Amino acid sequence: MKVFVTGGAGYVGSVAVKELLDRGHEVLVFDDLSTGHREALDPRAEFYCTSLGDHEYLSQAMNGFKPDAVMHFAALALVGESMEYPLKYFRNNVSDAVNLLDAMQWNGCERLVFSSSCATYGTPPPGLITEETPQKPTNPYGESKLMFEQMLWWLMSRKGFKPTMLRYFNACGAYCGLGEDHKNETHLIPNVIKVAMGQKEQVEIFGCNKPTSDGTCIRDYVHVHDLARAHVMVLEKEVIGAFNLGTGRGYSVKEVVDSVRRVTCREVKAVERPDRPGDPDSLVADASLAKMFFGWEAEFKDIDSIVKTAWDWHLLHPDGYGGPKEETPF
Repeated sequence: MKVFVTGGAGYVGSVAVKELLDRGHEVLVFDDLSTGHREALDPRAEFYCTSLGDHEYLSQAMNGFKPDAVMHFAALALVGESMEYPLKYFRNNVSDAVNLLDAMQWNGCERLVFSSSCATYGTPPPGLITEETPQKPTNPYGESKLMFEQMLWWLMSRKGFKPTMLRYFNACGAYCGLGEDHKNETHLIPNVIKVAMGQKEQVEIFGCNKPTSDGTCIRDYVHVHDLARAHVMVLEKEVIGAFNLGTGRGYSVKEVVDSVRRVTCREVKAVERPDRPGDPDSLVADASLAKMFFGWEAEFKDIDSIVKTAWDWHLLHPDGYGGPKEETPF
């Protein structure tokens, strides 16, 4: 297939692009490199460097490529920033994304795989999160993802669109030379690794009085290659609908810190801080629907194996994509 990928130079998008190309699909990447990296671009893909806000350029690119399907990864994704600048998130993640839907409709492309998020669930009730769990976002980032999902449901019912919404949990790890490198890193695993590498003095643990086994928040960590595989699988199997992507196994903040200590054999100083308002106690996916409908389940389920891929990547890229460009051993 010919696949138009927005955000294909980003963390998950770049791995999905590689997966698509490795399976013989033709790919055009559309990315403004505001959060992605040129070094993460697969040279086999055609590339357009601009944002979804450029409606005319977007339409021209899609008209010239004539895709069979679109994979939409491009989005701002910092929860804290979205609380401070909500309009920035609604403009980028919703308003600009409408340009993508408009271009698709204009060019007769009905197939879309959307990179959604468990943030649409907000603070869910205790237990595993299913696709039937009420979606009640607690921040503009989650709200922007939910708004786009709702647009897709309407387009499916009224305009014949064929969308797949993949609500994934905590993306992590590295794959084939592609790793996690954000200008403002908020994810736990890379931040703990920075301490192990001596790039940060300590890692801060927010909230140690949660009703969990060790008092810290529990999250479902799903490997970036598992996420990429899911996007390609639903595309090739023509599956539509909404699906959670997770391992079904949660790890606490302290368990992740201990994993980094084991994998790296280095000291990691951890400092406890007060709880952050609105931080859910536990977010763990029930991904059984994905297994039932298109045969997907996470291959990386052990936290040490996930951390090991991230550690190997950061050792070879201590400055992220701005550092030495060497091949990774996996």
